[in-house]
Amino acid sequence: MKFPTDEIQTLIFEYLEGPKILEESLLGMSKEDMLKRPIEGKWSTLEVICHIADMEIVYADRIKRILAEERPTLFSANPSHFAKSLYYHDREPTEELHLIYSIRNHIAKILKKLEEHHWHRIGIHSEIGEITLLKIVKNITLHIPHHVQFILEKKEKLKK
Repeated sequence: MKFPTDEIQTLIFEYLEGPKILEESLLGMSKEDMLKRPIEGKWSTLEVICHIADMEIVYADRIKRILAEERPTLFSANPSHFAKSLYYHDREPTEELHLIYSIRNHIAKILKKLEEHHWHRIGIHSEIGEITLLKIVKNITLHIPHHVQFILEKKEKLKK
């Protein structure tokens, strides 16, 4: 199966745009706003930002291991355990955002060098089984837009 160069270029472009989309969604919010939980039972905006940053680290590891190892085991990461144990409300939104930008820029440099066959490389996810590099990159590319909608919803609730 051959992937068009345009598809891969678009994917990498969207991957790199993610942090910008996240940053734009945060405009006008203070750290105090980010600590609030305007929707009962849901994470605060800062918790969402920290979750995104932590998953960037997890996915960067997955991407690198799929490229560097033969069929590596990719362990699942429970977001609730991360949020409970990693002091999300003590972390700085700006630092988290810088981390996200940095990881995505770092990984994109690697992705831009790949040949077609690299995108077919496989890791073995501990819960879902075989997964290709292409699917991993697509998943993490969609991660920020998925969460931005919730941040915007929180912002709207804070205005009321």
